[in-house]
Amino acid sequence: MNPAQVFSIVSAIAALQWLLLIILPRWKITQWLINYPAVPLLLSGIYCIYIAGFFSIPGGGFNSIQEVRRLFSDDRLLLAGWVHYLAFDLLIGFSIIKSAQTKAISHWLIIPCLALTFMFGPCGFLLYQIIQKIKTSI
Repeated sequence: MNPAQVFSIVSAIAALQWLLLIILPRWKITQWLINYPAVPLLLSGIYCIYIAGFFSIPGGGFNSIQEVRRLFSDDRLLLAGWVHYLAFDLLIGFSIIKSAQTKAISHWLIIPCLALTFMFGPCGFLLYQIIQKIKTSI
């Protein structure tokens, strides 16, 4: 498969997982997927396959923004970067769900955190940290 096809598939899989987190967080299948992170594991495997291409990009690396730009000029490594975001953002979403359920924080308060984490990773994590501090100090 070419990178565009893989991009479509991994994005759809991740979006489905996010829908489950947002809409059906306590469903036994969602809980299983949180406790046994099959989707992030799958994404991690795909990432490992595509990041191997890093070694064949002349001038690419992580020592400067120019080297990173060079890496992302290759669709295979751009895909690896995207899959990296998908996997780690999902893991943060899992962490938010677990923490909120343990602390009995209303899921209605968590939905914006999950939506932000899905779209803008660290922003959702930050919002959850603020909400959790407020809720646990009351």
